[in-house]
This record gives sequence, C-alpha cells and structure tokens, in this order.
Amino acid sequence: MTAPSASDYVLTIDGPQRPGIVHAITGFLLQQSGDILELKQYDDVRSGHYFSRIHFAIGTDREVGPGEQALRAELEPLVEHWGLRMRLRPGSQKQRVLIMVSKFEHCLADLLFRTRMGELPIDIAAVVSNHPTHRSLSEWHQIPFFHVPVTAETKPEAEARLLELVDRFEIDFVVLARYMQILSDDLSRALTGRAINIHHSFLPSFKGAKPYHQAYDRGVKTVGATAHYVNSELDEGPIISQQVQTVDHAFSPDDLIAAGRDTECKALSNAVKWHAEDRVILHGSRTIVLR
Repeated sequence: MTAPSASDYVLTIDGPQRPGIVHAITGFLLQQSGDILELKQYDDVRSGHYFSRIHFAIGTDREVGPGEQALRAELEPLVEHWGLRMRLRPGSQKQRVLIMVSKFEHCLADLLFRTRMGELPIDIAAVVSNHPTHRSLSEWHQIPFFHVPVTAETKPEAEARLLELVDRFEIDFVVLARYMQILSDDLSRALTGRAINIHHSFLPSFKGAKPYHQAYDRGVKTVGATAHYVNSELDEGPIISQQVQTVDHAFSPDDLIAAGRDTECKALSNAVKWHAEDRVILHGSRTIVLR
C-alpha cells in the first residue's frame, strides 16, 4: 500500500491583533487534517498588529491534499473575516531569482556557491550586469548571463530590458549583489517588496569613493553591512539583515575591505534565505523577520 502523500505549504498572515486569530487559523488547519511543522508569531503591542508564519503539511490522514488553489479558496473567507493579509505557497517551491551585479563579484560568487550547495532555497534564473566581467563565472554555474550597459542616456532602455527579463524568466525577486547603479523611482516602485540590496554600513558617515579608507582614517572599531528592500530612498529601504564585525587599529584599509566583504556576503545571503522562505513581512518602513 502506498503511503499517504503529504503536501506542505507556507502561510504568512498579518493584520490587526484580535483575540481568537490563532485559534481560528489552527482550527482551520485541523479541519484540513493539517500537521503544523513550524509556527512563528509576533504581536506588535505598540501598533496592535499580529504577524505569523505557519509551515504545515496536509495529506497524512487522506490520500492527497486539497491542492493549492482549493486551499487558498477555503482560506480566503477566513482571513477576510479577520482582516488579515495572506500569502500562501507550496513549501517545496523554490523562488526564482535574478541577480544584478557590477564589478565586485564577492556577493555574486557567494550566492552562486550557497545555492549550488543547497543552502539557499532559490533557483537563480539569470545574472544581469552593466559590465561583462562575470560572464564566465555565471556560465560556469550554467546560469544565463546578460550584459546590459547603463549610461545616463540609456538608463530608461536598460531598466526596460531588466523588467523584460524579470517577466521572461518569471522572476519572484531581484537581488542587487553590489550592483553599483541607482534604480529609478519607477523601477523601485515596480519592484517594491521584491528587490533586495546590500551596502556597507558606514553609510551615511563615509560616502563616496574609498569608504573603507575613510573609516581607517577615523579609526573605526566595527565594520558591517546592511541588506534591505529597495525603495526610492537610496540605501534607506526596510532593513532585513545586518552583520557587524569588530576591528581594531591593526586592521589596514585592505583588512577592513576584506572584513567588509565577509559581512556583506553574510548579511545578503541571510536576507535572501529569509525572504525566499517567506520569513519576512513588510510593515510600513519596518520588517518583521520570523525565524
């Protein structure tokens, strides 16, 4: 006899806090013969807002689960009654990612390696760069590479090309892995909540060229990096992940740069992983990361 087939899903919900929400959602899953594999929740007392991520399986007590569309249709009246936002997707479904990069390759190489090793639950569908430098690296990983040059005059055409690739490859979210071009307000709006950027955390103190040399001259004692969602405010989008490393007077500018690369890779890979696993819920200018 064939064992029952279980389908697993990830459900994220958020909305005004009201007594009975958890009972209503878990009761619904019980009616569906659901088995909760992981449940994370957070009550924001200051705003009166509730956030939850539930990873569950259906099918242990029946031959097959109801299917994503049927399950969604049954959930919608419930979340509407409680005034909740809902996101539901199959737990085994990898999100499709497009990576954008300029000349610095450390974040790109780290994401490619972690994905290849199975550490990140994503499918990197394409790499886009305004320089041809990393074509061989991308193609070694068997990922299509697109060189899209950007100048002040060609920026609208380049961004249109990017959106065309997003549509063509059915991209779920975009990762700016040290992509050294400022996105237009229109493109930022088009990618709201599905574009992640990384930058060193010396901003706004040390702007412009050679920030690590500026930091060395000031005798900084930490270096770090911030991964955040892209918005129209440069490097000020909702923060997803941050990393910090302690340094001291013995660190040369090159040592600081190397430490900065490490923090950038880790902060970005964490942000990509948490977003891909639906652990990040946007709430105004903040994020709630349920991990």
